[in-house]
Amino acid sequence: MNLIQGIIHALTQVHPPHMMVVHFPIALTGAALFFILLALWKRSKVLEQVAFANISLAAASTIVAAIFGIRDNLVFYNGIAPNHIAKIILAITLFIITTITAIARWRNKNLFYMKSTKVLYVGAYFVSFAIAAVLGFLGGIIVFGV
Repeated sequence: MNLIQGIIHALTQVHPPHMMVVHFPIALTGAALFFILLALWKRSKVLEQVAFANISLAAASTIVAAIFGIRDNLVFYNGIAPNHIAKIILAITLFIITTITAIARWRNKNLFYMKSTKVLYVGAYFVSFAIAAVLGFLGGIIVFGV
C-alpha cells in the first residue's frame, strides 16, 4: 500500500501531471497529419479514417492536458508560469480547430473527397499540428528556461 501511496503522491505533489499528458495532443495531431498526408498520397479511405480517429482523440486529449496545465500552473508556478496566457489561448484554439474538424468529418464522411472542402479539411490538420508544436515549444521554455 505504501508503494501505491508513494506513486500517487509523486504524481500529484512532486511531478507535474501535465508533463505526462501533454504528449498525447502533440503526438495525436502529428499522427493525424501523417495519416492524412498518406491518405492523400495513397488515395486511401482507411488512412483517412485513421487520421480522423487521431484528430478526434487529439481534441479529447487537449481537454485533459489543459486541465492539468492550469492546475500545474497554479500549484507549481503560483499561476505565473512563463507564457501561460499564450499557452491558454493556443490550447483553446487547438481544441476548437480539432473539435470542429472532427465534428465536421463525423457529420460528413465525404469531406475528404469533396473538392470544395478538401483543402480546408487537410489544412486543419496542418494548423492543428503547428499549434501543438508551438505549445510544446512554449512548454519547453517553462520547464527548461529560455
